[in-house]
Amino acid sequence: MEKSLKKPLLILLLLLPACLTLLSCGGASAPASHTSGIAYRAFVTNNVSAGTASAGIYIVNAATDQRGHVAPISAGNTPGMMVITPNLVATLVFSGNGLPSSDNQLTIISNAGEAANGHVTLPGMTQSFVVSPDSSIVYVAVPTAPVVDQSPGVVLAIAVDSAALLGQVAIPSVQYLAIDNGGDRMLGFSQGSNADSVAVITPSNIVIPNSVVVTYVAGFDHPVAAFFSSDDSTAYILNCGPECGGTTASIQSLDMTTTPPTLGAAVAIPGGATVGLVVNSSTMYVAGTPYSSAGPSFTCLGLLGETLTCGQLSIVNLGTMSVTNTATIAITDGYHARMAMGPNGQLFIGATTCTEIIPPQPPPTGAETRGCLSIYNTLTTAVGSNPPAGVVIPPENGDVTGIQPLTNRGAGMAQQVVYVVQGQGVPTGGTLYIYDTTIDALEYNPNNIYNPGEVANLVGNFYDVKIVDF
Repeated sequence: MEKSLKKPLLILLLLLPACLTLLSCGGASAPASHTSGIAYRAFVTNNVSAGTASAGIYIVNAATDQRGHVAPISAGNTPGMMVITPNLVATLVFSGNGLPSSDNQLTIISNAGEAANGHVTLPGMTQSFVVSPDSSIVYVAVPTAPVVDQSPGVVLAIAVDSAALLGQVAIPSVQYLAIDNGGDRMLGFSQGSNADSVAVITPSNIVIPNSVVVTYVAGFDHPVAAFFSSDDSTAYILNCGPECGGTTASIQSLDMTTTPPTLGAAVAIPGGATVGLVVNSSTMYVAGTPYSSAGPSFTCLGLLGETLTCGQLSIVNLGTMSVTNTATIAITDGYHARMAMGPNGQLFIGATTCTEIIPPQPPPTGAETRGCLSIYNTLTTAVGSNPPAGVVIPPENGDVTGIQPLTNRGAGMAQQVVYVVQGQGVPTGGTLYIYDTTIDALEYNPNNIYNPGEVANLVGNFYDVKIVDF
């Protein structure tokens, strides 16, 4: 792959046909007139049609943990990852499985109408799409999109209200995107030959023909994500490092007030850095799995039961750019891509391809069962059996592909709840679990007495979950 980092790249538009596939290739359809009538809704993607369950977006009453009595919303053959627009008007859903038959469809759902307003067929798979702060445009990274006379990789700009293609910019092998709080700058992260640089884009220029200039800033080590300070003056870049084939995992600051942006302070993260969460503008929780040339390198036998290798959670003070936890915080290994702060100060961390522990059946006395979810207690007091700064790894098996804290439960219902989708890659498929953060364990659902911790009347192979009412 040819690499061009030392000068701005003038972007040719018209890289793809002007009309991407929409509903009837003609724009958007009118939303359905009926709704579920549920005031506090969760959307859940089911990516498999089997028996009486069909692929689509299922609507859950998040106040009562019951499936709504409505048909799923159609959103492609294998709907998975979702993003909610900042104004809560629309939900964006990607459908794709990486196979030659993949539909690679991005669907725009009206949250009020509970129906698809339109869809776009992308020129390949995506792992990342972000929405402008005013909720008008979605930017989609497609690393394999063909580009005339250049290496594959493009960022598309698509109108949320009409599903119309507004423009595109070529960025070789672009995999992940991050947009600042004001919508003025966007960062693109690539692997391969561009794994030591970050692409800096002005989003508004993507929709103006022949005006887009991409500036590449070098000095990174397989960057995968970024977080912006509240005033957008600084971006904090997560360098994946060894876990992604590089050398050193770190948090690298980037001064966004200069043109081009310039590197600032950095802090090495010995535990790895693939996902993060900023709290109170000054503290970043970072998760990853330490790697050496031989593979996962942190042996945690004795720290976490029978597990041989683990990941680590690091706590970073962004003001001093230093790791503040003095003791190692062991979590599951695997590739960490989900993190959310639940109620009651409980930090939920989800991984895929972790080292699971599945005992023989029937399980021997004292046998351990473990999947890919870790819960870290950020409080200075114990929560259930989880001590201050302690970690609980629940016994549910499988990859974690969705985490959604519930912050507005109905009157009389438990407030301390987090929805977790876990189980992709195991025979039972992905299940939507309900976690009670007062005990860091599955909640007892009186509406589903035979399956504790699960939503009533919900059957399928689930991938992601989002709350659409706040």
